[in-house]
Amino acid sequence: MPFGIVVDKVFIAKFIKFGVVGGTGVIVDFFFTWLCKEKFKWHKYLSNTIGFSIAASTNWILNRIWTFQSQNPEMLKEYADFLVISLVGLGINSLVLWILTDKLKINFYISKLGAIAVTTVWNFFANYLYTFA
Repeated sequence: MPFGIVVDKVFIAKFIKFGVVGGTGVIVDFFFTWLCKEKFKWHKYLSNTIGFSIAASTNWILNRIWTFQSQNPEMLKEYADFLVISLVGLGINSLVLWILTDKLKINFYISKLGAIAVTTVWNFFANYLYTFA
């Protein structure tokens, strides 16, 4: 495996937990994106950024406690690392969203699901190998 990743029961358990946390993040993300876009009538990319950012913060808390069971006393640094990875993820998310919605003319919310799927892979491996290593 690349980067010395050993696929064992612990790795698989963490990936599944990360997926469960991510599922809650999808709900948070979609809710705040929908709220900002549909109710507040804000631009779709601003709404996407807000939903993504709120979900990233709640995901850090849940991943720290449950998925990776981090004992790192430098919580602020860990959170900052998680946010940097999430910001790269936001860039990936926005690029995929732009391609799917603006170029391929796929429904915004269906495109958002695709963007989340792509971003999840980046976020898991980056956090597994760096933030919570």
